[in-house]
Amino acid sequence: MSDDLMKKMLRAVLQANKNGVSITRLQGEYRSLTGEFIPDRKLGYPSLECFLRSIPSVVRMENRMGEIMCFAAVCQETAHIAQLVARQKSSKRAPGRSQMLNCRMRSKLASNFKPRTSLRQPDRAPVRSGWSQPYSSMGPSRPRTLSSFPALSITISNVPRPTPKALQPGDYNPQVVQNRISEVLKKYCSGLWLSKLPSVYRDMHKQDLPGQAVIDMENWTHICLVEKPVSTNRADRLVYPPQSKPPSLALSPVKPPTAPYTSTTTPTSPTPPSLIPTSPTPPFLTSPTRMASPTPTTPIPLSPTAVSIPKEARLRLKELLSKYSHGLWAHALPKLYQETFKVPFPEDILSNLSLLLDICTVEYPMADNKMKAILYGPTTEYKAKVGLPLNSTPMVPPLLLPKEEFPSVLVVEARSTDQVILRYIGEGYSQALETMEESMSTVYSQLSAQRLLPFPSAGELAAVKVEGGEEVVRAQVCEVMTDKVTVYYVDHGFSEVLSRTKLLELQKDFLKLPFQATTCTLAGLEQFSSELSVLQTLESLAVGKILLVELLQHDADPPQVVLYDTSHDDEVNINVVCLKALQDKAMENPLQVNSTYMNVSVTNVCSDGTIFCQLPSRGRVKLNEILDKIEAFFITQVTSESLVSTPFCGKCCLARYKGRWSRVEITNLHGSRVLDIKFVDLGVPASVEVIELREIPPSFLHELMVIPPQAIKCCLVELEVGVWTPEAVLWLRGAVLNSMDCSMKISRLDEDKLVHIYLFTSKGSQDVTNSVNHQMATSDLWKQPGPQKDGLPTLSFLDSVVANMLVLPPLLELPQAGQNMDVYVSVACHPGHFVLQPWQDLYKLVVLMGEMVLYYNQREETPGPGDVQKGEVYAAKVDHNWHRVLVNRVLSSGLVSVYELDYGKHELVSCTLLQPLIESFRQLPFQGITAQLAGVEQCVWSEAASIVFRNHIEKKPLVAQVECVVEAELPWDRKMIVYLVDTSREETDIWVHNIMADFPEEQSTAA
Repeated sequence: MSDDLMKKMLRAVLQANKNGVSITRLQGEYRSLTGEFIPDRKLGYPSLECFLRSIPSVVRMENRMGEIMCFAAVCQETAHIAQLVARQKSSKRAPGRSQMLNCRMRSKLASNFKPRTSLRQPDRAPVRSGWSQPYSSMGPSRPRTLSSFPALSITISNVPRPTPKALQPGDYNPQVVQNRISEVLKKYCSGLWLSKLPSVYRDMHKQDLPGQAVIDMENWTHICLVEKPVSTNRADRLVYPPQSKPPSLALSPVKPPTAPYTSTTTPTSPTPPSLIPTSPTPPFLTSPTRMASPTPTTPIPLSPTAVSIPKEARLRLKELLSKYSHGLWAHALPKLYQETFKVPFPEDILSNLSLLLDICTVEYPMADNKMKAILYGPTTEYKAKVGLPLNSTPMVPPLLLPKEEFPSVLVVEARSTDQVILRYIGEGYSQALETMEESMSTVYSQLSAQRLLPFPSAGELAAVKVEGGEEVVRAQVCEVMTDKVTVYYVDHGFSEVLSRTKLLELQKDFLKLPFQATTCTLAGLEQFSSELSVLQTLESLAVGKILLVELLQHDADPPQVVLYDTSHDDEVNINVVCLKALQDKAMENPLQVNSTYMNVSVTNVCSDGTIFCQLPSRGRVKLNEILDKIEAFFITQVTSESLVSTPFCGKCCLARYKGRWSRVEITNLHGSRVLDIKFVDLGVPASVEVIELREIPPSFLHELMVIPPQAIKCCLVELEVGVWTPEAVLWLRGAVLNSMDCSMKISRLDEDKLVHIYLFTSKGSQDVTNSVNHQMATSDLWKQPGPQKDGLPTLSFLDSVVANMLVLPPLLELPQAGQNMDVYVSVACHPGHFVLQPWQDLYKLVVLMGEMVLYYNQREETPGPGDVQKGEVYAAKVDHNWHRVLVNRVLSSGLVSVYELDYGKHELVSCTLLQPLIESFRQLPFQGITAQLAGVEQCVWSEAASIVFRNHIEKKPLVAQVECVVEAELPWDRKMIVYLVDTSREETDIWVHNIMADFPEEQSTAA
């Protein structure tokens, strides 16, 4: 990329963010737009900041509360773009959010998680899925950004709906009000929001709805039904006409609604004032003790004469389900139950899951496989309500946890790994503090406000003027001495001893903002909270720096977190680095150039030619001793305490390899059920389910963490690391894998810890002509068949096309013109091209992707299809995930251009990363739907307009109102023309085509 183009793209990134971009996440924002990093070092600059300061015509930099913010420098040519961006709505993303980082990190909610409610539409009751989950929202449910596998997440709105003024307690005639409400519900037979009921009531009856009637409505079950979400905010409830008597659970199963989409009456206007709801699922279906199958045609069989489960077994099942709050596959229960409790799993349960209805909810996410069901334990209220109280007094509101998955934080102090003091950066946190402290400085600059605190006492709040400056901050008195006091700065997280005369009375206006300094604990380091090496590493890497934090357990006090430094090209997991500081280097076998090592064990040969070896060492002997003890420990243990319930990237735990427990590190999460691991002492990667992992027993934890990883990454001299032929990989594995008689000679050591070696399979001569390297270099193992080029289809190609057409998934059922559907926008280029996914079934796609990871990662070393052909459907590995793709073109370089059929992205992958798409992965309809925005004239959209459009819709759930559907024979050729509505705001709904109407001067009509 040329310098001019790089500066142009950098300006485009900054122009799209009217509130500026933190320098810590600028690389991520730039990469998300261009696919590349800002090449500051290649251009000769020591840091990104130095480079940015060298181009003031492009970037304007400001220091805000210790955080460097970058803004687009406005020149004459770009002033009109800046005005357009300033008109757009504020981004819901926190200023600290890094898109680069988020594309690699995993969401914490389940990969099999299904949203409880549909998105709110104007005057529209949500279509509920008929089963209960522990998350519900006062506003619309919204997923986070989809990452390397896009796992779903829910952001829970804590903004209460405003209660209408008419809802005031008072005397009223219940019979009259009941009759009038009945008339309202006859018109709105599908129900409506309680917050909208007063205005509808007033319009119909010319009188205000009494406030006391709203309170009494819960008891009027003969008049209406009021849905009770987890929130206690009455204005967020839904009111329905009375339902007929629900069917008995013992006689018939509860069925979800059969219609996958909600039909609405659409006015002729392109921006209708309201979208009238149709009949929602009755409220009784959301009872946590009831179950609903997501496939209405195949409900769970309920046996009236079923034999009950023994009480002890029932308690054990509850215990297992509580460990996996995001769901547990039913078919995994027998093995997990027996391994955990050392007794056989009760018979007949899997064949009659109705026996578990009183302790769990059952879900069938894969319509083609009725043997696979997901069990969810009893639901509980989400304690956080977006955030948990962290530090508070009776006068100051509690600090709520951020809604973002990866907020930015300033690490203030680290006394131990379970007492890390930090401050959140962004709107509502550091920005609100800055505003408050500016007001405090203004107020306390007046002599009339500078009233000394006469008799300070421990725990009392005060205002303190900073020495040598005009700033005034909040503090809490910790200790009172003769003429001095020790205070703790509640917003900045440190203590100081100062004179009593420095304490001023804190005015009540400055008690509204929560204390900003809060405490957290670092996940995975609980047992090493006071280890000196860990604390020194934490001090050097984290304290005083702005980092990203991943919140793992919102309901813990203090919350568990993982810290990430994203200022480098590759993000650094601070927790992992601190854990590695425990390692005893004396347990390693020192590596020296030209040294020969005997009794080498080759543990893995990768497809790119790298190999992993174990050398004789103290650590290897000690490791085997401890793992033998752990084997004995698990044989006698009868408890679920060792099950891993909170996986996260970098976590160290145990998994079985060839029947023995071995150390592993979690490297990637595909949701919360499927994850990637690496056996650190073997160099072997794997994809497993979380139920296959075990916590390291506390009595062995410290001993194991001291031992460095025993697998050494090597490559063979004379043989280039890259894409090896399958024949070469298989030959090398057969020659050296798991052999204990190998020896090696080190030729060179790289800075990236890659060891260049000559490998020998016997203890004889160490001459390089006898090495495995020489044997392979002079063999015929490197002959590769020529790549397939575009050309006339062969007979086998035509046969495969016919076969593919027979087994393609069914077409996705789309709503008709005038109907609405809840969607997630996976890709947005411009108003003329974006890709939608049906929101209601996204969880099924997540489950399917997890299954594909498990299946194909076990077959990854198997040669792919030799005849990759244009127009065929395959499974392709893209960024650690397996996708269903359509081959667009086969290039002569060995690369293949593919289109992700579920996400709408175009990618280039190696032909070696393709595998046949088996039948079980062809049952779910392709989820990506190409779309075009209705209500605007289609034209060639400018770069500025496209950026604003992406900012508003990409990676967001919206409501789509269908104008028309352009049908086609093949799924990927279908197209929808839709209006898009953002319903995330409480006060109004945003129609996206109205926003794009602000760009007439930016458009040039296509010829």
